[in-house]
Formats: sequence, structure tokens, C-alpha cells
Amino acid sequence: MNSEASSAIVGLFILGIVFLIWFLPILSIMLSSRASKSEKLAWIIAVLFISWFAWLFYLLLAPISKRNKN
Repeated sequence: MNSEASSAIVGLFILGIVFLIWFLPILSIMLSSRASKSEKLAWIIAVLFISWFAWLFYLLLAPISKRNKN
């Protein structure tokens, strides 16, 4: 394997890790039961534009109590 191929593999690996770290807050919000669907959408949009700070605000400010499904 030449150095260009190994550099490309390492670059793709690092890019994959960065994408996973970037996508983690979105996945966490999507799977959470702390907020309604519309609240989740608002938080995901905030995370996309403001990134990690919005996720931290979500963890601190999203309702903790479970909602009744009537």
C-alpha cells in the first residue's frame, strides 16, 4: 500500500469520527423522550445552526417530566 492510499484511509477515518461526534447530539435529541416532536425539531434545528451549545442547552432546559399521551 502506498503512502497516498494510506493517507486517504486515515483521512476518511478521521472524517468519519468527526461526523459521528457532530451527529451525536442530533441522535441524542431524536431518541430522547424528554421533549415533544415539535420541540425536538426546534432543538435539532438549533443544533444544526449553533452546534454543541444548543445540545448543552437542550440537556439543561428540556422538560424532565414525562408527558401524558392522551
